Amino acid sequence: ATLLLMTGCHPAMSTQSDSSSAQTSGSSMFPLRFVKHDFQVFCYNTIRCHVIYNDFNFTPYKADKEPSPAPPSTDYRDHWPFASYLGIRNFPPPAEVSWTSLDGVAHTTKVDIGAIFKDERVLYRVPDAEIPDRSWGGEPGIFLEINDRTISVYMKAFIATKTEQIPGNKDSDFRDDVILAWTLTY
Repeated sequence: ATLLLMTGCHPAMSTQSDSSSAQTSGSSMFPLRFVKHDFQVFCYNTIRCHVIYNDFNFTPYKADKEPSPAPPSTDYRDHWPFASYLGIRNFPPPAEVSWTSLDGVAHTTKVDIGAIFKDERVLYRVPDAEIPDRSWGGEPGIFLEINDRTISVYMKAFIATKTEQIPGNKDSDFRDDVILAWTLTY
C-alpha cells in the first residue's frame, strides 16, 4: 500500500534550514521536531469529498453531498487558518480519502501522513539563526487538500523570529508559511 501511495508522488523540496546554521545558533532544539500535530481538510473542485483520519470524520461541511467550489483566490492557502483539530499524537493510521473529481470519476485512496512525515521534522522557511532559542515547542498543522484529481499535503507551523517580518510592526515576529510536503495527481 505504501508503494502505491508513493508511486508518482512528488515530494516537496524541504525548506528546512541546513545544519550549519543550526550549529551557529548554539541551540539543541534544531532540527525542529514534533510529536503531535493538528489537522484540517480542504476540498476544492470536487463533486463529492469524504475524509476519515484518526477515527474522525474530517469531511468539510456538505462536501460529501454537494460539489465543493473552486479555491476562492490564487493565494488561498496563504489565508488558511491554523488547523482546527488539535493534538493528534504522531501517527494514526493513514487518512482514508474518497472523492469524485469534476470529470465524474470516483477515487479512493489512503494517504499515509506518518510516512510523509516519518522523520517528525517541522517544515519551515526561517533560517535557524533567526529563530529565538527555546521558542519551539508547538504542534504544526498538517493540511490535506483535495482539488479535482490532485491530493496534496501541506504543513503550517508558527515559527518565532528574532526580527519583525513587517518593519515597524512589533507583533510580526513570526512566520507561518504553508509548505507543500507531498502531492499526487490521480
